[in-house]
Amino acid sequence: MADDGTDFPPGDGPTSGISVSLTAGTLQAIRERVGKRGVSAYLERAAQRQIERDNLDELIADFDQTHGPADPDAVAAKRAKLTSGTSSDAGAAA
Repeated sequence: MADDGTDFPPGDGPTSGISVSLTAGTLQAIRERVGKRGVSAYLERAAQRQIERDNLDELIADFDQTHGPADPDAVAAKRAKLTSGTSSDAGAAA
């Protein structure tokens, strides 16, 4: 929520400066990727992706609470169909 009471979805609204603490190694890795002037945009995109993941985790938890957890065999079969069976290890880390 903005200071004036207006709500904005992630990625919308005016920019606002804040102070963020990062480890030296993380900041160095970001700057190597985007340069000094790209750090804010990089962190904005990273925060938006994290919000999307958090929202998805909440949806999955709500679904699991209502319907029970997904059947691992059914998930593996659907994953194989979506990936044409070309990557049998694709879901191992998921």
